Amino acid sequence: MRVLVIEDEADTARYLCKGLRESGYSVAHCADGMESLHLAKNEQWDLMIADRMLTGGMDGLSIVRSLREFRIKTPVLILSALASLDERVRGLRGGGDDYLAKPFAFSELLARIEALLRRTGIREDVDELRVADLKLDLRTRRAERSGQPIALQPREFRLLEYLVRHQGQVVTRTMLLESVWDFHFDPKTNVIDVQISRLRNKIDKGFTPALLHTVRGVGYLVRSHD
Repeated sequence: MRVLVIEDEADTARYLCKGLRESGYSVAHCADGMESLHLAKNEQWDLMIADRMLTGGMDGLSIVRSLREFRIKTPVLILSALASLDERVRGLRGGGDDYLAKPFAFSELLARIEALLRRTGIREDVDELRVADLKLDLRTRRAERSGQPIALQPREFRLLEYLVRHQGQVVTRTMLLESVWDFHFDPKTNVIDVQISRLRNKIDKGFTPALLHTVRGVGYLVRSHD
């Protein structure tokens, strides 16, 4: 499920992207109004979350209006510190599908997203991922192998989900930093090595065959055979 977050306030954007990824969504973020409009028009999204007030020469409501003029029907949840009744009505009449005032509880944001996706008939393409006897339940964010539950922290689940979605493919450190940690630079730490080691102990120790493999000098991959 692909979500585009259009938000120019850095802390809010980090909060949204982190929470959405931990909830199982694939998230892209853009802070510039004009660039956001380009992304919104030219890529396929299941949902967009747009801040009402933006830099870059175009605000969130203008983006939504432009999308509707181009007959793009992707559901849009508008976020705004402008919480008056008139502003909410203006946002909805301008093409927004829902309007959430700041500050907000993340649980309410998730509930509104789920309601929007139900309303538009959009569902996650799969409910679970499997490789060999390892199963990931994407709804409950739980993992098990050979029927035995595996306790994973949210970051570990995201890491494992990304690897399993790319099973049979070598995943590089850069790919993991950008997709799992939301880093667009190398922090020069061993955070990936540490997490991979912990994950390997949880999903491979005591099981056969080993699923998580290191490709020296390249990255990592999940596969069901040696």
